[in-house]
Amino acid sequence: MKKMILLLALAGFSLAASSQSKPMEIPLYEGKIPNEVPGPDQEKREVNPDKVEMISLVRTPTLSVYLPAKGKANGTAVVICPGGGYWILASGHEGADVARKFAEQGVTAFVLKYRLPDPAITSQPEITPLQDAQRALYLVRKRAKEWNVNPQRVGILGFSAGGHLASTVGTHFNQSQIQNPENLSLRPDFMVLVYPVISSDPAFWHQGSFERLLGKEASKEKLQAYSNEQQVTAQTPPTFLVHASDDGAVPAQNSVVFYQALLKHKILGELHIYQGGGHGFGMINPTTKDLWFERCVNWLASNKLLAK
Repeated sequence: MKKMILLLALAGFSLAASSQSKPMEIPLYEGKIPNEVPGPDQEKREVNPDKVEMISLVRTPTLSVYLPAKGKANGTAVVICPGGGYWILASGHEGADVARKFAEQGVTAFVLKYRLPDPAITSQPEITPLQDAQRALYLVRKRAKEWNVNPQRVGILGFSAGGHLASTVGTHFNQSQIQNPENLSLRPDFMVLVYPVISSDPAFWHQGSFERLLGKEASKEKLQAYSNEQQVTAQTPPTFLVHASDDGAVPAQNSVVFYQALLKHKILGELHIYQGGGHGFGMINPTTKDLWFERCVNWLASNKLLAK
């Protein structure tokens, strides 16, 4: 009888552990989705030959919630924006994998499945990703108590084009694109930008991301507005940046010019540029034993964001 009770207890513990690691996916909006263009749900989730999980044609944006193990939450939260050139979302190695690692550190993580700037899906492609990201921050702060989150310790992380989105959130927070009846802050408390698209300077921009977001005929003024190193102010959040020198898709100058803008405005920041690694490596840069995620955890701790 005692053996049976022990087995049941172990089974219950195993179930509890697995339930903690399994995310809860919630809709980003209640009711009508802003700027929605009616049409069939054609969302695709597939794995390419390089074993990269990709989501495309997102019509219904969601937030996947990764809670730390019971008693481990420290109050900090991060919204994660996968990259993909504003064309797809690399939701595995630039989303779920990172969220699980943050949860292990006691940080409540949220992977944002945001709408991409597709005129077949949204009537306002230019603002739709920003709209979804602002809504994610709003939801995390609105439901902070439910998720054991300190609403003054909510950050945003983005990879590649998701890094452009995250840096847009961190530099355009005074321009609300959502309904916010409680007037909750839409400013992230920190940013983590991993091989981010930042600048519209033709010398080192990622042309595809800007054309996808703003169109091929975007004006000089519009390109400048979304060239986020030019939008840094004294109110921009502290920022941790990661890049590789040999990134042939999104040159490392994108992170460099953003870091220089942080210095100019006396914003706390940290920049890590590896000599190799290329683009899109996610959590693990295969050219080095150094783990940028560990450097990021140290940076968060130095800014008192991991203490309960």
